[in-house]
Amino acid sequence: MQTVLPVVYAALPLVLILIFWALGRHGLGQDNRFLNLFVILQTALFLVATTWAFAAFKLPLGFLHGDYFYIDSLSLYEILVTSMVFLLAAVYSRGYVSSLVEAGELDGSILRLFYGFFCLLEMVTVLAFASNNLALLWIFAELSTLFSSALIVTLKARENIVAALKYVFVASTAMLFSFIGIIILFAVSKTAINGGSLNWTSLFDAAHNMDPRLFFLAFSFLFLGFAAKAGVAPFHTWVPTAYIRAPSAVAVVSGTVLNLGLYAVLRLYAIGYAAGAGINLRLFLFIFGLFGIAVAGFSMLKRTNTKKIIAFSGVESAGLLLIAFGLASATALYWALFYVLGYSLVKSLLFFSAGIFHRQYQSNKYFAARQALKLQPLASWGLILGSAAAAGTPLFPIFLAKWNILAVLGEVSAGMLGATLFFLLPAVIGLGYYFIRLFRQEPGGEIKAFRTPLSMKLPIIVCLTSILLLGLWVPGGLDNTLGRIVASLGF
Repeated sequence: MQTVLPVVYAALPLVLILIFWALGRHGLGQDNRFLNLFVILQTALFLVATTWAFAAFKLPLGFLHGDYFYIDSLSLYEILVTSMVFLLAAVYSRGYVSSLVEAGELDGSILRLFYGFFCLLEMVTVLAFASNNLALLWIFAELSTLFSSALIVTLKARENIVAALKYVFVASTAMLFSFIGIIILFAVSKTAINGGSLNWTSLFDAAHNMDPRLFFLAFSFLFLGFAAKAGVAPFHTWVPTAYIRAPSAVAVVSGTVLNLGLYAVLRLYAIGYAAGAGINLRLFLFIFGLFGIAVAGFSMLKRTNTKKIIAFSGVESAGLLLIAFGLASATALYWALFYVLGYSLVKSLLFFSAGIFHRQYQSNKYFAARQALKLQPLASWGLILGSAAAAGTPLFPIFLAKWNILAVLGEVSAGMLGATLFFLLPAVIGLGYYFIRLFRQEPGGEIKAFRTPLSMKLPIIVCLTSILLLGLWVPGGLDNTLGRIVASLGF
């Protein structure tokens, strides 16, 4: 029965691509509702299959003899988060894409391409998490860059082409360094594995026989590429540009690609920790993590664009997660993984709400908003509560994660804790100050309200409900899953 998973993850999107092509030949290629229905079906099946795997299968699961695809608790957890985000984005796209077509910002003739790349992006992201081979993950990560950039350029604006090219240039250039790291790591693995290997399972099992100094060299190169994918400073420069220009539904799903970069870093760190390179790797991650928080915090102080402030919040989160990984603590890693889920929902909430604001005011600038609470009450509360959650306000899941990660950091180094808090403060101030300004704009004249479709409201309601519940209660199934992941990584 476990063979259902690779069929759903790999075959279903390809079948939908063929269906989209056939629909174009029969005159249905410009019907957004019809096309969107197929995409919702795919994302829903991804989520159902992943949830079913958690409940019914004994992990880990190996496909193709486990050499190329291998799903353990960590990879399935990341696939579950990815599937949730894509399903919410697919539902949101039903009304959102229709409004783009009506406004002339998206050509109806390319709807098949838009949804086709949407399906392919989910496929390669999920297969990347399911890859047991580092080189295979690298290929899927590069494909995710290609499909994400293709989604960005679907809007009819020259700036979108520039944003997509910047994304491809920065991310793919950095991934060339990761390719060098793959070569070095394969050479290092030959000292511990007969013939060498790039499989996660083989590398982890043989890590204690590897030279820690050579592994650190390989990790340094590998980190450059995957850090760029994760939006880690100073390789984050593509993130604000791409998020500003991308449609909100695209920005949401592109956020899962950032999780992919951090996933690769965590896997590599676990191997390096087992190889005895933990001290050097910890310092390495601390430096980049603290630098990322500092860059994001001070960059958020003078922002005027809603999507850009959300983008820099993601850069700050990536920095904090690097610090959490570097602690090599079971408690810190547990809450870092919890943070991944919580922040994915918070970021989705913010982008969904920002998308409604853009349809209402035709701008992402805070000073364009007028009578926001009256015209778009749900989206307004989505931004208010989402920004409070992203800042780490109590009763939200980000608070639980940040509090516990910082508590562990304080036990390891009081100086590092002080520096982290110092650079987190500008991020909190910048985020709060931005949304205070947004909702304090003068009322102005009478403004016609954008009639927000139910499909755009429903994902916001789901995200709000989820983050409120997760802020108060960690479900038993989630707790057990996170515990298994931490144990499997050897921390």
